[in-house]
Amino acid sequence: MVETATTPTWRNQLPLHHHRRWIPTFFSTQKTLLAALWIAFFFTLFMWQQRSATPGFLFFRRNFVARSFPKLRPVAFNLTDFGAVGDGVTVNTAAFESAVMAISKLGKKGGGQLNVPPGYWLTAPFNLTSHMTLFLAEGAEILGLNDEKYWPLMPPLPSYGKGREHPGPRYGSLIHGQNLKDVEITGHNGTINGQGQTWWKKYRQKLLNHTRGPLVQIMWSSDILIHNITLRDSPFWTLHPYDCKNVTIRNVTILAPVFEAPNTDGIDPDSCEDMVIEDCYISVGDDAIAIKSGWDQYGIAYGRPSKNILIRNLVVRSMVSAGISIGSEMSGGVSNVTVENVLVWSSRRAVRIKTAPGRGGYVRDITYRNVTFENLRVGIVIKTDYNEHPDEGFDPKAAPILENINYFSIHGEGVRVPVRIAGSEEIPVRKVTFRDMSVGITYKKKHIFQCAYVEGRVIGTVFPAPCENLDLYDEQGNLIRKSTSQNVSDIDYDF
Repeated sequence: MVETATTPTWRNQLPLHHHRRWIPTFFSTQKTLLAALWIAFFFTLFMWQQRSATPGFLFFRRNFVARSFPKLRPVAFNLTDFGAVGDGVTVNTAAFESAVMAISKLGKKGGGQLNVPPGYWLTAPFNLTSHMTLFLAEGAEILGLNDEKYWPLMPPLPSYGKGREHPGPRYGSLIHGQNLKDVEITGHNGTINGQGQTWWKKYRQKLLNHTRGPLVQIMWSSDILIHNITLRDSPFWTLHPYDCKNVTIRNVTILAPVFEAPNTDGIDPDSCEDMVIEDCYISVGDDAIAIKSGWDQYGIAYGRPSKNILIRNLVVRSMVSAGISIGSEMSGGVSNVTVENVLVWSSRRAVRIKTAPGRGGYVRDITYRNVTFENLRVGIVIKTDYNEHPDEGFDPKAAPILENINYFSIHGEGVRVPVRIAGSEEIPVRKVTFRDMSVGITYKKKHIFQCAYVEGRVIGTVFPAPCENLDLYDEQGNLIRKSTSQNVSDIDYDF
């Protein structure tokens, strides 16, 4: 409802000779009123945001203009058709399971669509089915039960050999799928909320006996489309496609607190092939994106690389880890990855490749193009001593191969260390190219373009001045200076 104010009558009550006195008073009063309105607005917004951190706390309810559900499948169901109640208190697991069961019978007819209307739909984990569209209306919020007894245990991922945090099984995801084809999760920017606060606290207090579960995990599946939704406060990794093909993630907002929300990676493509991630905003408590392909001897044996991945048009933030990472679990190999048109802001690191002896595998044919840094500790990172292993069974001589890594059009400001490429005698970094780079720095130090065991080239103008490990070429590709010190190290971890 819109309220209208009546026309004030004070103008006719003021004597004419007082006009110079009341004009300043009037504008001062207007500024005060405007400030009060802004304070009230932000207080309301704050309280609305806090509601998601407190289960069942529905102090503010948003009112939405009803929007009709688009019919994306031949048959569509409403979650309330199966007895669901969106009050944030009623547990709706049975309703979700019944709806999915009904859709699973429609595969030959083109599948089915499950519409989730506005409301707060509390549920334990549930599975998706093939040829299914999960559609969240504006104002619809799926809430995960935050008691681990409702979360099923699953075997370790075969390419990891154990849970990522504990030996043995791991918790499943809130929304899960295996061996699926043709699945879509979309909506009018509805939300899937893992309510991870309880999980994070128990993890920090070491009260969990199994690895926490992701928010959304799709495994061994193809033709997956996830778009126009918000994912927030995952217990663990937020969106984890595992050994999938033909995956598109578009127009997705992923949120978690930037501190004290451990391991809440945004999107983790894991042994995935032919994937696009575009037009997303991600601000989380770990890597915004981390491309993976298995852990040490288990990843080598599983042998499924992540390849043909395009990441573009993103704004990302990671105060704890990096904007976009490759690894450290990359034992199955990572290749043919393009990262372009990305802004990384107010973060610890921007783009990072991390590995270690024992990983095996390779990271090759990686291109970063048109990446902008804003207020970072370190811009570009390659780290080869990320020594975290699943068990003692790894082969310490399994050295990963890092080669053909390109950085084109890298710009930004407020960066403490623009480049830190720390190869080693065991794991040298080969065929690195820098071209068109200008990064404003926060400290005037000598070794802010740091290198060790790096071989590659710099083409044209690069600022700050590159390390001596790299060959110098002019813009036309003519060699100016050949490096004679590729194994020299000027890595300064204290800076």
